[in-house]
Amino acid sequence: MGMTISQKILAKKSNRDEVKPGEIVMADVDLAFANDITAPIAIDFVRKLGVNVFDESRIALIPDHFTPNKDINSANQCKIMRDFVKERGLPNYWETGEVGIEHALLPEQGYVKPGMLIVGADSHTCTHGALGAFATGMGSTDVGFAFATGKSWFRVPESIKFVYRGKRNRWVVGKDLILYTIGKIGVAGALYKSMEFTGDAIFELPMEDRLTMCNMAVEAGAKNGIVPPDGVTVDYLKSRGVEPSEYEMLASDTDAEYSDIVEINVSNIEPQVAFPHLPSNTKGISEIKEDIKIDQAFIGSCTNGRLSDLREAAKVLKGNKVAKYVRLIVIPATVEVYREALKEGLFDIFLDAGAVISTPTCGPCLGGYMGILADGEVCVSTSNRNFVGRMGSKKAFVYLSSPAVAAASAVAGKIVHPDEVIK
Repeated sequence: MGMTISQKILAKKSNRDEVKPGEIVMADVDLAFANDITAPIAIDFVRKLGVNVFDESRIALIPDHFTPNKDINSANQCKIMRDFVKERGLPNYWETGEVGIEHALLPEQGYVKPGMLIVGADSHTCTHGALGAFATGMGSTDVGFAFATGKSWFRVPESIKFVYRGKRNRWVVGKDLILYTIGKIGVAGALYKSMEFTGDAIFELPMEDRLTMCNMAVEAGAKNGIVPPDGVTVDYLKSRGVEPSEYEMLASDTDAEYSDIVEINVSNIEPQVAFPHLPSNTKGISEIKEDIKIDQAFIGSCTNGRLSDLREAAKVLKGNKVAKYVRLIVIPATVEVYREALKEGLFDIFLDAGAVISTPTCGPCLGGYMGILADGEVCVSTSNRNFVGRMGSKKAFVYLSSPAVAAASAVAGKIVHPDEVIK
């Protein structure tokens, strides 16, 4: 029996000819990283072991959640990271002014390549599977072990193959495909399994949309999300300064065994909205019959803060004004995205519409800062989670959508289809 792409990566990194679902393997890690919330615990673990890191070039520390520091506690968290970086001479560290959200920054900077095994102390590490890597989130202590040894243990997951076919409708992007999929299978529908995204409709997606889809694999309970690498992958990596000689492109065997195969016709999918308080509580936008008035719209996060996301939002916002009493917050995911959006004139469109623009940060997505919700407030967000209390008050309500829907809703003051406000 053949192996899936995820199984092939785990086999290769554990120096085995093959692995089977359910087996426990100890595998070599290619990249391990943590952020300002999770890194201090990992660092403390390394210190207690009394060892150096396994390879300075394969560790990344990224202060992205509460930077620029919002208070004394967050400043101290970042200082722990900074002191460790200085002490150990770690090259892969980005200070305020150059840092971006980790799951956007690492692919953008060419650190993620096909065939890699990546662990991060953040649940959305699965984002990096968009480039044909096996990437998964772990607890801080587990990542600390990887920092120290270059290894981590895995239970080989079963795989579910999701085959997307057909032509996407206008305004339907990767965010809509993954929201539709999670709505179809539920938040535990891929529990500890690999979600393998394939089919003609996937291979027509740009890399940014693939990153969005893999980012939210964990919202279906998955161990990882992965897209088999193709020409789009090669072109993206070349644009990041990474040549084909630097990586290995793997693919699932034709006789690989899957726990399930899910066929999805994307031509039947319209822009999706996930209602409170689960990412699986999805509806097509035409199914929304009531007026859902909003207090805030947020465009950003590791899910939808890339340049293509800001361009989609700008298409909707151009010539429009944000509704009275609605706050529109736009946060580019990285400094490169920020700079290019500024150069393209997107900031002028956002500012003319009445939006506020922040430096790169995870901020509002986790209820940290830069957009906390009060009791009873409603937000439409391009982020990945809408759990109770996720963006502030436990009495607030968060709806998930694509950037275009979030932008349109900011203009209308309620959740609407982009076509309703386009000028």
